[in-house]
Amino acid sequence: MNTKYQRLFKNDQEEGHFWPSFTDLLTVILLCFMLIFIIMMIIKSLQIEEMKRTIDQIMGVRAELVSELKEEFSGSSLGVEVDDKTGAIIFSTEILFTYDNAELKTESFQFLDEFIPKYLDILLQSGYEEYIAEIIIEGHTDRDGSYLYNLQLSQERSYSVASYILSEEFPYKNIQSHLEEKLTVNSKSFSDFRSDENGEYSAEDSRRVEFKFRLKDEEILERTREILGK
Repeated sequence: MNTKYQRLFKNDQEEGHFWPSFTDLLTVILLCFMLIFIIMMIIKSLQIEEMKRTIDQIMGVRAELVSELKEEFSGSSLGVEVDDKTGAIIFSTEILFTYDNAELKTESFQFLDEFIPKYLDILLQSGYEEYIAEIIIEGHTDRDGSYLYNLQLSQERSYSVASYILSEEFPYKNIQSHLEEKLTVNSKSFSDFRSDENGEYSAEDSRRVEFKFRLKDEEILERTREILGK
């Protein structure tokens, strides 16, 4: 009998030793998970701060470029408009083309010879060039005719401008190598029309060509900025 009770007592002791050990193990595992979580949160916080600094840097570059473009072209004899937010250079197609035509006018060559060097001197100067992902020539039309017709017309106009400034006739050959890496053409037809001072659709203002720039990773950074609530 004593042997039987001794065996039962021994089993109880072994079970008593097992459960505290298992509890200790769970505690250690839980502490490890908590430590990993804290480390991950610290790393995430550092990544967010770095992302914020990058966003501020990119947005600061755009603001500086817009400021310099406005200083150069606002009120200039070229008669172009600078968008306050995007820095897009906007000018009426009458400067370059006759109505419903995609062939550059004779006098437009002098305009481009004067405009392009000044524009690129700002965009591609030291400190900015590394941020410029793309330079876009974008054509816009009025509502006369179908959408597809105007899509083709605005595309051909954009291409005519690009074709000239990359041609043998363009006098500033040193600029061309930079443009070949970044220049694209775009067509908007009449989808992005403009209004007059009374808010009414303006066919004359809608017919235009725009020179735009896109900064590297700008779309991703802008979306990230929205997510972060900046």
